[in-house]
Amino acid sequence: MAVDTVLPQGAGYGVVVGIGFFFALFMLLLTYMQKRYTGFSPSESEEFNSASRSVKPGLIASGIVSAWTWAGTLLTSSSVCFRTGISGAYWYAAGATVQVLLFAMLSAKLKLNAPNAHTWVEIVRARWGMAGHHVFLGFAMVTNIIVSAMLILGGSATVADLTGMHVLAACFLIPIGVAVYVLFGGMRATLLCDYTHTTVLYAIIMAFCFTAYASGDKIGSPRALYDLLVKAGERSPVDGNAHGSYLTMHSVPGLVFGVINVIGNFGTVFLDQAYWQRAVASRPATAVKAYMLGGLAWFPIPFAFASVMGLTGAALQGIEGYGFPVLSAFEISSGLPAPTAAVALLGKAGAAVILVLLFLAVTSATSAELIATSSLCTYDIYKALINPHASEAEIMRVSHAMVVVYAIFMGFLGLIFHYIGISMGWLYEFMGCVLGAGVVPVALCLTWSKANKWGCIGGAVTGVACAITVWLVVTAKLNDGVINVANTGGDYPMLAGNVTSIVVSAVIAIITSLINPDNFDFDITRAINAEHAKIRLGHAPAPIETSDIQSTDESSDKKKDFVDAHAVPKLVAASILAAEDPELDPVQLQKDFNMAKWAAISVSLILLIIVPLPLFFSSYIYTPSGFTGWLSVGIAWLFCGSFIVVLYPLWESREGLVQILKGVICDIFTGGNGAFRAETESSSA
Repeated sequence: MAVDTVLPQGAGYGVVVGIGFFFALFMLLLTYMQKRYTGFSPSESEEFNSASRSVKPGLIASGIVSAWTWAGTLLTSSSVCFRTGISGAYWYAAGATVQVLLFAMLSAKLKLNAPNAHTWVEIVRARWGMAGHHVFLGFAMVTNIIVSAMLILGGSATVADLTGMHVLAACFLIPIGVAVYVLFGGMRATLLCDYTHTTVLYAIIMAFCFTAYASGDKIGSPRALYDLLVKAGERSPVDGNAHGSYLTMHSVPGLVFGVINVIGNFGTVFLDQAYWQRAVASRPATAVKAYMLGGLAWFPIPFAFASVMGLTGAALQGIEGYGFPVLSAFEISSGLPAPTAAVALLGKAGAAVILVLLFLAVTSATSAELIATSSLCTYDIYKALINPHASEAEIMRVSHAMVVVYAIFMGFLGLIFHYIGISMGWLYEFMGCVLGAGVVPVALCLTWSKANKWGCIGGAVTGVACAITVWLVVTAKLNDGVINVANTGGDYPMLAGNVTSIVVSAVIAIITSLINPDNFDFDITRAINAEHAKIRLGHAPAPIETSDIQSTDESSDKKKDFVDAHAVPKLVAASILAAEDPELDPVQLQKDFNMAKWAAISVSLILLIIVPLPLFFSSYIYTPSGFTGWLSVGIAWLFCGSFIVVLYPLWESREGLVQILKGVICDIFTGGNGAFRAETESSSA
């Protein structure tokens, strides 16, 4: 272990079991209050999986921040900053923010072109038939498996390192504890727990920043940290950095990681049902706003946290009396610089705080993955392939069962990767090799009517095959033919595989679509689950003409399966949906898409090109005042983010909170019946 076990083993079990039990009770309370004081019941499948598609943007933004804050967000970002200096924190934050911003465009198109879909794989099936369904269901499940493995690996490694808790116990107790509270509450209550997690997360990160930069006895000021980093660069120069300094954006390993980070995270956002789930759950009128706010509020978390923990570790490592030992390469890859820095700064208190922080990050993201995987298994395996006529009760039973099954599977997954020596850092850089190939085809499926079916399917499969081949070939070339876990995780093999994956897939999908374009009518995808939506919105279902139903499946049997599974008329025009739900106005949704497009592209260019590249090519090394300004930007952004995801959700839900408070007061103090009644319905959280 890099860090002596500064906390007793009981502390590990106390946090994992105790906090898990607390959130289970909290979820029970939320579920009870939701059923009694609002018009939403998690016993209904639409509410359990999609929060009735009515959640406001602040809470969605908070949920996005929570779901995107994995153990890797805190641990890997700190490890990269520890290795490469200030560029590592920046490239992690920027390279994983742009995907959320760009996903805002897909959220607008989702509401415009498939407003009643439960999963993105449903949309693929409606457009590209069973061939596309099977291929992209594979991408969706692999995405969730890789993300889940990283969550469990990071969480269990930290708990074991700080408390001595056995890795096996941590691997199973973390997901099973989360499954308990997910089962009780469903999507809406999970978002409310996400809000709690995010609030605590911001508070703890701010505490670490102020301890390191203002009040701590180990560092105490930005200038003191600057001086220690100058000495660290002289003592152990960083290969590939200008003058070996930690205080420069001219970092070749930092830039390489940045490219890998951008490509890999496109896969884990665009292909992860957890992000689509939040787009599904959001109100149509505010979906774009939610993702834009969520992306901007998420940026300062890895930027500020990695800067304080990674740079503190780099500055103090190996100096006698500072409590930061020299870490091995595997320990760095496992994410241990952050907890080691926490112990160096605050001793046992730091260990306890980082343990709680990481546990909340892991459980929050794990809850998102459990709900997401449950939805995929329920709607894209059980309902699509096994029981197209499943009743509401059957869907709920399968949803609950899949939460439990996948929680247990996550435990085995983390254990297997741990014992074969695959670290969280290795998986983080590898994921783009597999997932990058699915990004462009999925985006085209929802946004471009001319996207060629076989070009997109073939591009995705070919992209993965080429990426794995290039990754292994480059590894062998750079290591005299030797291929093992350690050298396959090198920066350049991973870079080659990641770039190949997304480029090959994109080229094939786009060129085939230009040569032989489809002419797809998105009224077909608007018809997905349209009859269920009418019932949800209080409209009588229209007569169904099954002979009019169109599907891209080529055989009559497959057409019949599509009819049975979706039971909707041939076409549902956007204007019809808008008449049933005014928030689905196609003109306004197209405006939202255009706004998201220009805003996301502009911010992405600023974060990935305009800010970092001039600093890289100039080989500028920060002065003390410049370094202080750099840290101040992170702290200021952190405060702005806290207003977005902590205070704004309370403000926008004030009417719903007042409604609940009135109901509680009525029940407790007046002896009346404070239960929700439809005729008095008002806004709800």
